[in-house]
Amino acid sequence: MSDLFGSAKTKNENSYDASDIEVLEGLEPVRRRPGMYIGGTDDRALHHLAGEVLDNSMDEAVAGYADWIEISLDADNSITIRDNGRGIPVDEHPKFPGKSALEVILTTLHSGGKFSDKAYQTSGGLHGVGISVVNALSDVMWIEVARDKKIHKQSFSRGAPTSKLEDLGKTNNRRGTTVCFHPDPDIFGKRARFKPSWLYQMAKSKAYLYSGVEIRWKCDPALLKDEGKTPAEEVLHFPGGLLDFLKTSLHERMTITDNAFSGKAKLPGGEGRVEFAIHWPGDGEGFIHSYCNTIPTPQGGSHDNGLRSALARGIRNYGEMTNQKKSSVITADDVISGAAIILSVFIKEPQFQGQTKEKLANAEVTKWVDTAIKDHFDHWLSEDPASSNKLLLALIDKAEERQRRRDDRAMARKSATRKLRLPGKLADCSRNAADDTEIFIVEGDSAGGSAKQGRNRETQAILPLRGKILNVVSAANDKIRANQEIQDLIQALGCGTASDFNLANLRYERVIIMTDADVDGAHIAALLITFFYTQMRELIEQGHLYMAQPPLYRLVSGTLSAYARDDEHKDELMESTFKGKSKVDISRFKGLGEMPAAQLKETTMSPKSRTLVRITLPDAMAALGLTEEMSGDIEMNGTGGGKSETDDLVERLMGRNADARFRFIQDNAEFIEDIDV
Repeated sequence: MSDLFGSAKTKNENSYDASDIEVLEGLEPVRRRPGMYIGGTDDRALHHLAGEVLDNSMDEAVAGYADWIEISLDADNSITIRDNGRGIPVDEHPKFPGKSALEVILTTLHSGGKFSDKAYQTSGGLHGVGISVVNALSDVMWIEVARDKKIHKQSFSRGAPTSKLEDLGKTNNRRGTTVCFHPDPDIFGKRARFKPSWLYQMAKSKAYLYSGVEIRWKCDPALLKDEGKTPAEEVLHFPGGLLDFLKTSLHERMTITDNAFSGKAKLPGGEGRVEFAIHWPGDGEGFIHSYCNTIPTPQGGSHDNGLRSALARGIRNYGEMTNQKKSSVITADDVISGAAIILSVFIKEPQFQGQTKEKLANAEVTKWVDTAIKDHFDHWLSEDPASSNKLLLALIDKAEERQRRRDDRAMARKSATRKLRLPGKLADCSRNAADDTEIFIVEGDSAGGSAKQGRNRETQAILPLRGKILNVVSAANDKIRANQEIQDLIQALGCGTASDFNLANLRYERVIIMTDADVDGAHIAALLITFFYTQMRELIEQGHLYMAQPPLYRLVSGTLSAYARDDEHKDELMESTFKGKSKVDISRFKGLGEMPAAQLKETTMSPKSRTLVRITLPDAMAALGLTEEMSGDIEMNGTGGGKSETDDLVERLMGRNADARFRFIQDNAEFIEDIDV
């Protein structure tokens, strides 16, 4: 039978039992899923390995225990990084008898000396995974430690020790750690190579960020054939720190002010320090390089936000002091855009988004940086009125130009609106310009009535839709064109669909889906997100689509009241806000139409008190009810030629093929939780 109908299977392909559960130990998770730890296996991830080791040496330097670091790239694609810090401890670890602290650090995730401030006041590595990840993803790695007048060495491969800790003898004046590793070609590919120019710039930026360290760069000359001006050897030391960095980056470009705004300041409460160097190039082409504990944060974060606030408030205050009334129109974007900015903070317990640490997430840092820089900026502006007035006038010109562009768009939009037949059920806003306007898409006339009463008529438009809109993935084009609800939505937005889509014609800055906080509401939201994904994908990519977060419950005890998003939030409030209350009245909203307009405004519509969730392409998948286990390793870019895996998944879930949808539900049923029936 197996010859006629294919190979016989010993296990049903749809079965799922205990034998399917894997338990990954040691560093095996890193090798199986390197993207979780270094963001992938591409060139950027490869160089992230070097950054992890270099960051450890920089932590020693910033802590005051090292004043030089050597980084060497050899012809065989191996990197050696050496410092004269304290050296990794090599004595036996108290929790792992028979193992040195060095071996524990190299072979165990979440181990290290940076979880508290006993060994380091500030550091870039806080997760305890950095050097162990490098070890896991290297086919050859050895560590040499000079500490307590002795030299020790141990070798590793792919996360496991290949030798015991060796005692190489005594040394009188040497100390520090040497790390040499070669990336595993099984992970990164046999053709993967470090780029000398990338490593050189990495080392150079570290030297700029901490003026107290000397970084000695060395590269095999054979690797520099196609590397331009990257030197084979150089000693990198910049006593001027960030100001030297800024001057080098700007070269001889003309600037609006004669002198840069630069300096350093302690953060409030002794929680760290901030360093900064800022200039405004005359050509308006700037950049922002921000760092936390010498770790680059290319996506910015809370320290960037604090700087934005400090500069905007400072320049507007200066305008008021000098009786320049037009300064009130200057925004933070006017000050930041076109500026050349280098910002560096050192704090005790940074919180980053993701292991690759591209964005700083500590909310309190915004206020710390704002307070620290604002005082310095005020002094800098008052010390040189001539330069400050030049900067103020330049920023006013930029703000007025921005307003002119906005007015031009408003005029074009107003003209287009006259020609456009808007749906009768749309309660449009009165503002002509799209800036800071929003349209709420709500389910039904009842919810639409409450929303219309609770809205800001100048900036908020309401479009009620009747029931669940058409599933555009499974519907034919003529059926989509004939559907009144979809046509009302397309006409209200004014930007067209598919190949006719033009984001410049979008009539509102924010498109907000506002549905009931129940299963039906979630289904309607999923259908709407499917519509936007297939018909107006750029609207999602450019960050114009949002989900409102209406409450499901209202809790009242005497004069105390609060709203809960869901059952879990309700339970949290009962254990915190209402703990100890003898009687708490809990009412569940049947829908937005049942909610008084004042409550709907307070909880869901007012920018002062509401919570909005911006929908991204990964969020679009989540809105369709998918989990990571269900979706697998799907690339959520949705761009480029051809059909992406996301397109394929949407087709399976929402398309016409019921068999494909049934198979998907069967395969992923075990991942579904908290079904409301």
